[in-house]
Amino acid sequence: MDQDPTEAAPRPPAPTQESGATTFVPTGLLYELRGVERRYLRGSTPVLALHDLDLDIRTGEFVSIEGPSGSGKSTLLQLLGALDTPTAGTICFEGSEMGAASDATLTHIRGEQIGFVFQQFNLIPTLTAEENVGIAMIPHGHPKAKRRERSAELLARVGLGERLDHLPSRLSGGEQQRVAIARALANQPRVIIADEPTGNLDSASAGDVMSLLVELQSGEDAVTIVVATHDDDVARHAGRRIRLRDGALV
Repeated sequence: MDQDPTEAAPRPPAPTQESGATTFVPTGLLYELRGVERRYLRGSTPVLALHDLDLDIRTGEFVSIEGPSGSGKSTLLQLLGALDTPTAGTICFEGSEMGAASDATLTHIRGEQIGFVFQQFNLIPTLTAEENVGIAMIPHGHPKAKRRERSAELLARVGLGERLDHLPSRLSGGEQQRVAIARALANQPRVIIADEPTGNLDSASAGDVMSLLVELQSGEDAVTIVVATHDDDVARHAGRRIRLRDGALV
Protein backbone atom coordinates (compact mmCIF):
# COMPACT_ATOMS: atom_id res chain seq x y z
CA MET A 1 0.00 0.00 0.00
CA ASP A 2 1.30 3.48 -0.84
CA GLN A 3 2.39 5.49 2.17
CA ASP A 4 0.45 8.70 2.68
CA PRO A 5 2.95 11.59 2.84
CA THR A 6 0.98 12.96 5.79
CA GLU A 7 1.70 9.78 7.74
CA ALA A 8 5.49 9.96 7.53
CA ALA A 9 7.67 8.99 10.48
CA PRO A 10 8.00 11.58 13.28
CA ARG A 11 10.44 14.36 12.46
CA PRO A 12 12.76 16.46 14.61
CA PRO A 13 11.57 19.52 16.55
CA ALA A 14 11.39 22.93 14.99
CA PRO A 15 14.69 24.60 14.07
CA THR A 16 16.26 27.60 15.69
CA GLN A 17 18.38 30.23 14.00
CA GLU A 18 21.94 30.76 15.16
CA SER A 19 24.50 33.00 13.45
CA GLY A 20 22.58 32.87 10.17
CA ALA A 21 22.65 29.06 9.92
CA THR A 22 19.78 26.69 10.65
CA THR A 23 20.41 24.41 13.61
CA PHE A 24 18.25 21.84 15.36
CA VAL A 25 17.75 20.80 18.92
CA PRO A 26 19.78 17.54 19.01
CA THR A 27 17.77 14.43 18.19
CA GLY A 28 18.69 10.81 17.53
CA LEU A 29 21.77 9.83 15.59
CA LEU A 30 21.21 9.11 11.91
CA TYR A 31 24.83 8.07 11.23
CA GLU A 32 27.53 6.77 13.55
CA LEU A 33 30.98 6.20 12.03
CA ARG A 34 33.72 4.65 14.13
CA GLY A 35 37.31 4.06 13.01
CA VAL A 36 36.30 4.15 9.36
CA GLU A 37 39.01 3.50 6.79
CA ARG A 38 38.81 3.12 3.03
CA ARG A 39 41.76 1.80 1.03
CA TYR A 40 41.85 0.99 -2.66
CA LEU A 41 44.29 0.51 -5.50
CA ARG A 42 44.92 3.10 -8.18
CA GLY A 43 46.52 0.83 -10.73
CA SER A 44 49.14 -0.89 -8.59
CA THR A 45 49.46 2.02 -6.16
CA PRO A 46 47.68 1.69 -2.78
CA VAL A 47 45.63 4.74 -1.81
CA LEU A 48 44.36 5.52 1.69
CA ALA A 49 41.27 7.61 0.93
CA LEU A 50 39.94 7.78 4.51
CA HIS A 51 41.49 6.75 7.78
CA ASP A 52 40.54 6.59 11.46
CA LEU A 53 37.33 8.54 10.87
CA ASP A 54 34.88 9.03 13.73
CA LEU A 55 31.75 11.02 12.89
CA ASP A 56 28.18 11.40 14.14
CA ILE A 57 25.41 13.01 12.11
CA ARG A 58 22.12 13.68 13.87
CA THR A 59 18.67 13.48 12.37
CA GLY A 60 17.65 16.87 11.00
CA GLU A 61 21.15 18.34 10.68
CA PHE A 62 22.54 20.21 7.69
CA VAL A 63 26.19 19.19 7.45
CA SER A 64 28.77 20.34 4.92
CA ILE A 65 31.84 18.22 4.19
CA GLU A 66 34.61 20.43 2.89
CA GLY A 67 38.10 19.99 1.57
CA PRO A 68 40.23 20.20 -1.56
CA SER A 69 40.15 17.68 -4.39
CA GLY A 70 41.50 14.34 -3.15
CA SER A 71 40.65 15.01 0.48
CA GLY A 72 38.16 12.11 0.67
CA LYS A 73 34.84 13.98 0.34
CA SER A 74 33.35 11.84 -2.41
CA THR A 75 34.62 8.63 -0.80
CA LEU A 76 32.86 9.58 2.44
CA LEU A 77 29.62 10.36 0.59
CA GLN A 78 29.74 6.98 -1.14
CA LEU A 79 30.05 5.30 2.24
CA LEU A 80 27.21 7.35 3.74
CA GLY A 81 25.08 6.54 0.71
CA ALA A 82 25.61 2.77 1.04
CA LEU A 83 27.27 2.80 -2.38
CA ASP A 84 30.54 1.46 -0.95
CA THR A 85 31.77 -0.30 2.17
CA PRO A 86 34.70 0.63 4.43
CA THR A 87 37.91 -1.36 4.47
CA ALA A 88 37.87 -1.12 8.26
CA GLY A 89 35.61 0.35 10.93
CA THR A 90 31.82 0.52 11.20
CA ILE A 91 29.06 2.70 9.80
CA CYS A 92 25.65 2.58 11.48
CA PHE A 93 22.53 4.05 9.87
CA GLU A 94 19.70 4.64 12.34
CA GLY A 95 21.38 2.22 14.75
CA SER A 96 21.95 -0.63 12.28
CA GLU A 97 25.43 -1.46 11.02
CA MET A 98 25.45 -1.24 7.23
CA GLY A 99 28.45 -3.56 6.94
CA ALA A 100 26.34 -6.39 8.37
CA ALA A 101 23.30 -5.64 6.21
CA SER A 102 22.16 -7.86 3.36
CA ASP A 103 22.23 -6.67 -0.24
CA ALA A 104 18.42 -6.41 -0.13
CA THR A 105 18.55 -4.21 2.96
CA LEU A 106 21.19 -1.94 1.41
CA THR A 107 19.11 -1.66 -1.76
CA HIS A 108 16.14 -0.63 0.36
CA ILE A 109 18.21 1.98 2.20
CA ARG A 110 19.54 3.44 -1.05
CA GLY A 111 16.14 3.44 -2.71
CA GLU A 112 13.89 4.71 0.07
CA GLN A 113 15.95 6.15 2.91
CA ILE A 114 18.55 8.15 0.96
CA GLY A 115 18.11 10.66 -1.84
CA PHE A 116 21.07 11.52 -4.07
CA VAL A 117 21.87 14.81 -5.81
CA PHE A 118 24.98 15.10 -7.98
CA GLN A 119 26.93 17.82 -9.74
CA GLN A 120 25.78 16.35 -13.06
CA PHE A 121 22.00 16.50 -12.98
CA ASN A 122 21.64 12.97 -14.43
CA LEU A 123 18.22 13.64 -15.92
CA ILE A 124 16.98 11.45 -18.77
CA PRO A 125 16.87 13.81 -21.76
CA THR A 126 13.85 12.17 -23.43
CA LEU A 127 11.64 12.37 -20.32
CA THR A 128 9.74 15.40 -19.04
CA ALA A 129 10.42 16.92 -15.63
CA GLU A 130 7.41 15.04 -14.24
CA GLU A 131 8.58 11.75 -15.71
CA ASN A 132 12.15 12.25 -14.45
CA VAL A 133 10.81 12.56 -10.92
CA GLY A 134 8.30 9.75 -11.26
CA ILE A 135 10.84 7.24 -12.55
CA ALA A 136 12.41 7.07 -9.08
CA MET A 137 9.15 5.60 -7.74
CA ILE A 138 8.76 2.82 -10.31
CA PRO A 139 10.96 0.24 -8.49
CA HIS A 140 8.78 0.63 -5.40
CA GLY A 141 5.55 -0.36 -7.10
CA HIS A 142 3.69 2.95 -6.99
CA PRO A 143 0.90 3.08 -9.60
CA LYS A 144 1.18 5.59 -12.43
CA ALA A 145 -1.51 7.90 -11.03
CA LYS A 146 0.26 8.04 -7.67
CA ARG A 147 3.60 8.73 -9.35
CA ARG A 148 2.16 11.59 -11.38
CA GLU A 149 0.46 13.09 -8.33
CA ARG A 150 3.60 12.89 -6.20
CA SER A 151 5.82 14.24 -9.00
CA ALA A 152 3.55 17.22 -9.59
CA GLU A 153 3.48 17.93 -5.85
CA LEU A 154 7.27 17.82 -5.55
CA LEU A 155 7.92 19.93 -8.65
CA ALA A 156 5.52 22.55 -7.33
CA ARG A 157 7.37 22.45 -4.04
CA VAL A 158 10.69 23.23 -5.74
CA GLY A 159 9.16 26.03 -7.78
CA LEU A 160 8.61 24.16 -11.06
CA GLY A 161 4.87 23.62 -10.97
CA GLU A 162 4.57 25.21 -14.42
CA ARG A 163 7.34 23.07 -15.95
CA LEU A 164 5.90 19.58 -15.55
CA ASP A 165 5.92 18.78 -19.26
CA HIS A 166 9.29 20.39 -20.07
CA LEU A 167 12.19 18.27 -21.28
CA PRO A 168 15.58 18.92 -19.62
CA SER A 169 16.75 20.75 -22.76
CA ARG A 170 14.08 23.38 -22.13
CA LEU A 171 15.17 23.97 -18.53
CA SER A 172 18.04 26.08 -17.20
CA GLY A 173 20.82 24.47 -15.17
CA GLY A 174 19.28 25.64 -11.92
CA GLU A 175 15.89 24.28 -12.95
CA GLN A 176 17.41 20.93 -13.90
CA GLN A 177 19.04 20.68 -10.49
CA ARG A 178 15.66 21.45 -8.88
CA VAL A 179 14.16 18.56 -10.84
CA ALA A 180 17.00 16.37 -9.55
CA ILE A 181 16.23 17.46 -5.97
CA ALA A 182 12.53 16.71 -6.47
CA ARG A 183 13.53 13.26 -7.76
CA ALA A 184 15.71 12.74 -4.67
CA LEU A 185 12.65 13.47 -2.50
CA ALA A 186 10.34 11.13 -4.40
CA ASN A 187 10.45 8.27 -1.88
CA GLN A 188 10.44 10.44 1.26
CA PRO A 189 14.07 9.83 2.22
CA ARG A 190 15.52 10.39 5.67
CA VAL A 191 18.60 12.09 4.22
CA ILE A 192 19.68 13.84 1.03
CA ILE A 193 23.32 13.36 0.06
CA ALA A 194 24.54 16.00 -2.37
CA ASP A 195 27.96 15.90 -4.06
CA GLU A 196 28.96 19.38 -5.32
CA PRO A 197 25.30 20.16 -6.15
CA THR A 198 26.11 23.68 -7.39
CA GLY A 199 29.30 22.85 -9.28
CA ASN A 200 27.71 23.37 -12.71
CA LEU A 201 25.60 26.42 -11.79
CA ASP A 202 26.10 30.17 -11.92
CA SER A 203 26.16 32.00 -8.60
CA ALA A 204 22.50 33.06 -8.70
CA SER A 205 21.25 29.53 -9.50
CA ALA A 206 23.61 28.09 -6.89
CA GLY A 207 22.15 30.40 -4.26
CA ASP A 208 18.62 29.33 -5.22
CA VAL A 209 19.51 25.64 -4.96
CA MET A 210 21.14 26.08 -1.56
CA SER A 211 18.17 28.09 -0.29
CA LEU A 212 15.94 25.23 -1.39
CA LEU A 213 18.05 22.69 0.51
CA VAL A 214 17.90 24.87 3.63
CA GLU A 215 14.12 25.05 3.23
CA LEU A 216 13.88 21.27 2.95
CA GLN A 217 15.96 20.81 6.08
CA SER A 218 14.09 23.39 8.14
CA GLY A 219 10.57 22.70 6.84
CA GLU A 220 7.95 20.30 8.09
CA ASP A 221 9.74 17.26 6.64
CA ALA A 222 13.10 18.25 8.18
CA VAL A 223 15.18 16.10 5.85
CA THR A 224 18.79 15.63 6.94
CA ILE A 225 21.16 17.22 4.41
CA VAL A 226 24.79 16.22 3.82
CA VAL A 227 26.61 18.28 1.18
CA ALA A 228 30.17 17.83 -0.06
CA THR A 229 31.68 21.03 -1.44
CA HIS A 230 34.85 23.05 -1.84
CA ASP A 231 32.83 26.29 -2.12
CA ASP A 232 32.64 28.42 1.02
CA ASP A 233 29.47 30.13 -0.24
CA VAL A 234 27.80 26.73 -0.32
CA ALA A 235 29.20 25.50 3.00
CA ARG A 236 28.07 28.55 4.94
CA HIS A 237 24.44 27.40 4.57
CA ALA A 238 25.18 24.39 6.80
CA GLY A 239 24.56 24.28 10.51
CA ARG A 240 27.77 22.26 10.99
CA ARG A 241 30.88 22.34 8.84
CA ILE A 242 33.32 19.43 8.68
CA ARG A 243 36.71 19.61 6.97
CA LEU A 244 38.67 16.74 5.50
CA ARG A 245 42.33 16.76 4.59
CA ASP A 246 44.21 13.74 3.26
CA GLY A 247 41.38 11.45 4.32
CA ALA A 248 41.19 12.62 7.94
CA LEU A 249 38.96 15.03 9.83
CA VAL A 250 40.55 18.39 10.55
